[in-house]
Amino acid sequence: MPNPKFYKEIRSAIDAAPRNAYVAELHLQVLKHAETLKDVTGRDFCSGVGISEVYGTEFSKMKKIFERLNKAGLNPSRI
Repeated sequence: MPNPKFYKEIRSAIDAAPRNAYVAELHLQVLKHAETLKDVTGRDFCSGVGISEVYGTEFSKMKKIFERLNKAGLNPSRI
């Protein structure tokens, strides 16, 4: 389970995104940190980051997409 500092860094990145790019930044953060978040549930992620639980679905989608992107050569450190 990631520590609170980890979640705070994700929240800072999301908060720094332009208002119309909030969800896109959420997606990028999940993809960027997918390995660390692999055993985290959507509910736990949302709670840790301090966002509404409705984003748990978006979190789950990005974790599933990460597997395909990873096989295609995604380099998360470049996100």
